[in-house]
Amino acid sequence: AGVAGVASPADKERFICIYPAYLNNKKTIAEGRRIPIDKAVENPTSTEIQDVCAAVGFNVLLEKNKMYPREWNRDVQYRGRVRIQLKQDDGNPCLPQFPTRKSVMLYAAETIPKLKTRTQKMGGSDQSLQQGEGGKKGKGKKKK
Repeated sequence: AGVAGVASPADKERFICIYPAYLNNKKTIAEGRRIPIDKAVENPTSTEIQDVCAAVGFNVLLEKNKMYPREWNRDVQYRGRVRIQLKQDDGNPCLPQFPTRKSVMLYAAETIPKLKTRTQKMGGSDQSLQQGEGGKKGKGKKKK
């Protein structure tokens, strides 16, 4: 087998594929979203999906150059597919809290916004903070 960690093609069948499009709240069902929009994430990347799934203990493979067939945007950030070993040889879930691929998708979508990379980026653009600062600045100007 060419891919590290995968013994044979038969093993690979137990690995489910998750494309970032499945979890993207910017996409419609027709464009490939597979979970409710209120649970989806804004433009998740395959690396983020890999991070949260590996962190919880899944056997994860990141296929960087794979593309979701319905993805029209060829940018690097939209590329990638994550393969996750959902079940063991005997068909039992690897992690009992994730019996289905949907449970994995929902978990990933719920966890990605909490990633350090996300919270740091979002930190500056927190609207409540901006409004507070903006209000103070505005009042100060008016007094002058």
